[in-house]
Amino acid sequence: MALRSFIDVAPDSAFPIQNLPYGIFKPRDGTARAGVAIGELILDLSVLEELGHLRDVTEQQIFSGGSLNAFMATGRPAWKRTRAILQNFLSADNGALRDNSELREHAFHKQSEVTMQLPACIGDYTDFYSSYHHAHNVGTMLRGPENALMPNWKWLPVAYHGRASSIVVSGTEVKRPHGQTKPADASAPVFGSSKSLDFELETAFFIGPGNPLGQPVSIDHAEEHIFGIVLMNDWSARDIQTWEYQPLGPFLAKNFCTSISPWVVTLEALEPFRKNLSAQDPAPLPYLKRANDFTFNIQLEARLQTARMREPQTIMRTNFQNLYWSIAQQLAHHTVNGCNLQPGDLLASGTISGPTRESRGCMLELTWRGQNPLKLPDAEARKWLEDGDTLSITGWCQGEGYRVGFGEVSGRIVGA
Repeated sequence: MALRSFIDVAPDSAFPIQNLPYGIFKPRDGTARAGVAIGELILDLSVLEELGHLRDVTEQQIFSGGSLNAFMATGRPAWKRTRAILQNFLSADNGALRDNSELREHAFHKQSEVTMQLPACIGDYTDFYSSYHHAHNVGTMLRGPENALMPNWKWLPVAYHGRASSIVVSGTEVKRPHGQTKPADASAPVFGSSKSLDFELETAFFIGPGNPLGQPVSIDHAEEHIFGIVLMNDWSARDIQTWEYQPLGPFLAKNFCTSISPWVVTLEALEPFRKNLSAQDPAPLPYLKRANDFTFNIQLEARLQTARMREPQTIMRTNFQNLYWSIAQQLAHHTVNGCNLQPGDLLASGTISGPTRESRGCMLELTWRGQNPLKLPDAEARKWLEDGDTLSITGWCQGEGYRVGFGEVSGRIVGA
């Protein structure tokens, strides 16, 4: 019999009892603390912790602060115990919380009445470039289809180190960045606001227990260090990027704002949707090989709403399975040189594009560098994102009679 909660949860809700993602929320009359989403509510973990119901997880107070870092550091056995406790408390067959009206009043908050925060204090952030179709499309624009992929791309998970300080939670406005650009017909660069602002549909995973400096994490143990996954929008200023990226890669074009969703979906919640990673050719080097390496069947889509539109319009759909490199490979490669990761570090996928035009994960690809503007209702069109536009990314896994969702990550663009 399917697990069922005493909380009324709609079949299309992102947050059934099978999910229980973690986040940090701030009530109107309180301080930030940890909770899990269930339907339209949040279960306050600091309340359960204060009453001793989570003592089997840790003796320390880890849910009453403003980040999940301490909980992330406890490791997978503690995460599994916590999940089992919470599912038991929320089960339709358990009256401990269901029948205690005073405790329910104290322990639950409406999502509509709180402010979501970043789920962790992010010390470091790395963004990979792991979608074959995205890399091939971008390379084709720059070098032609014969030389679309750089020689190293199928041998290692390419990445760059981003800026953790400018990662923001969903709903934060995105200020159009300034920087140098070089128009095609100009002999020298000019300074001003970006005219080619883009989104990038991505996911990212949070590190749980870290690794000491000089001690790599093997691919067979990588999963033990992955706490959970969020949605991400790596906002990008393409005109600034074009001028600055050689020879060291992205800089000001990327570090002005990166948005993530507030709810972290655990690997335990995603387990029913695990799939085998597709075969890789050439075969990866031994340190990147794992028996039965995995991916997840996560449906992803982006929606655009201009200032003139009453409702957002879906402009692309893709799937997490379109990533060539797995999250285990990304983590193993990141640490193979002895790099030390820490609880709360964020590792992103890079733009997730599929094989069709409708599955391209950014405006750069959707409009083919502005050559084929995106047609919208009421005769509107977009080569790039404009001031007043709101871009939202959603994602979910569809089960039998329920879905495990990520909520959304959204941002509205405002003038520089």
